[in-house]
Amino acid sequence: MNRRTLTALLFLAATLPAATVPGTDPRLKGAYRKPEVNGWTLVHLEGSPAEIGFQNGYLLSAEIAELQKVEALELSHDNKKSWAFFRDAGKNVLWPHIEQEYREELQGIAAGLNAKGVKLDVWDVVALNASLEWSYFVQETKGKKKGATAEHCSAFVATGSYTKDGKVIIAHNNWTAYLDGERWTIAYDIVPAKGNRFVMDGLAGVIHSADDFGINAAGIMITETTISGFHGFDVNGIPEFVRARKAMQYANSIDDFARIMKEGNNGGYANNWLVADRKTNEVASLELGLKHVNLWRTTDGYFVGSNFPVDPQLITDETGFNPNDLSVSANARHVRWEQLMKENKGKIDVAMAEKFLADHYDTYEKKELPSERTLDGHIDLSPRGASGWIPPYGPAGAVQNKVADAAMAEKMSFAAHAGHACGLDFKAKKLLQEQPKYRYQGAYLRDMDARGWTVVGVE
Repeated sequence: MNRRTLTALLFLAATLPAATVPGTDPRLKGAYRKPEVNGWTLVHLEGSPAEIGFQNGYLLSAEIAELQKVEALELSHDNKKSWAFFRDAGKNVLWPHIEQEYREELQGIAAGLNAKGVKLDVWDVVALNASLEWSYFVQETKGKKKGATAEHCSAFVATGSYTKDGKVIIAHNNWTAYLDGERWTIAYDIVPAKGNRFVMDGLAGVIHSADDFGINAAGIMITETTISGFHGFDVNGIPEFVRARKAMQYANSIDDFARIMKEGNNGGYANNWLVADRKTNEVASLELGLKHVNLWRTTDGYFVGSNFPVDPQLITDETGFNPNDLSVSANARHVRWEQLMKENKGKIDVAMAEKFLADHYDTYEKKELPSERTLDGHIDLSPRGASGWIPPYGPAGAVQNKVADAAMAEKMSFAAHAGHACGLDFKAKKLLQEQPKYRYQGAYLRDMDARGWTVVGVE
């Protein structure tokens, strides 16, 4: 019995007990959360929008309450704005452009929280769901055009002659601050009253994945990486978190996905979306800027993402990105993805994808050394030392990983790894002792250990 099979069996064994909450409220019917396995908590939600929201808020009340404090701390530090500012913006800027279905779900989350004694309201929930869009909004309100988007994520999607079985495969690791990244370990299984059932990774209390990895029952497999240095935000557009959720729920094809994401695009959290259709064996890349939108697709090939913009006009008009500087993380990782795809054509499967996400080869320095230029990102705090010397790392970088091939997607499941796929652990106490500038995180920064690969999804 191999490691993956054993881990999957252990996970299923742990999930056999019934719901972990009493069914005293009819809105909880059919919902449950399972015991944590390898850092992941499976949460099953079903019903109307209000019911799904209530279940999310109720079952994850403690996690949401803490996450709100974490996000308030991060947003205040990064944007110099209070939580009240984002609550007000959620109410006055975003709410008018959120359709009724998702209003009801957001209100349901607040109701679920209140039922557990957590004193957060719907505006807190909206602000939390839009956390990845706020930096775009703030820089737009300040009139800045340089682009201050942080680099997030490494990903690929492949099919045809590039994969071992000739079918689609998708993989992604999430780059973010460890403050919220260590908490990005909810595996949602959602059965809405309308649209497709879907599974996704996510944060507690969100209606979308937020790092956008998911699979729906129509065979659509979705992920993305952000566009580096992007600027632009349309206050009259539909929030990205709403469009991303709607696409996950209602897309039955790549065309559906592109249409939903483009309709009402506000430019918030601008991404290069990587998509696969298990039914047609096609993969696509949707580069979704605010002014420039491009869709590329193939049934024999691949698309990779590491935060590099592709379209030259988009680069010029909507980013402050330099595509020619190979020392930049996004470019160095792009080079590495191209190397790996070429070297492993015809051999790519789940096991190989997992190795890609743990890769530490720096194409700029041409050596193995974990850093912000490697696919498994580690943000180093000091200049490079001699070969083999590992510098101290800051509390940001790759925080978790996901992979799914066509067979897994058909079963609505994916392989997930909490922490760095390379196996390196992060210890909060040591960093806080050695790096005073991060002590403002002390109340919420936790250890982030590499937990191993686990199969999660529909039972």
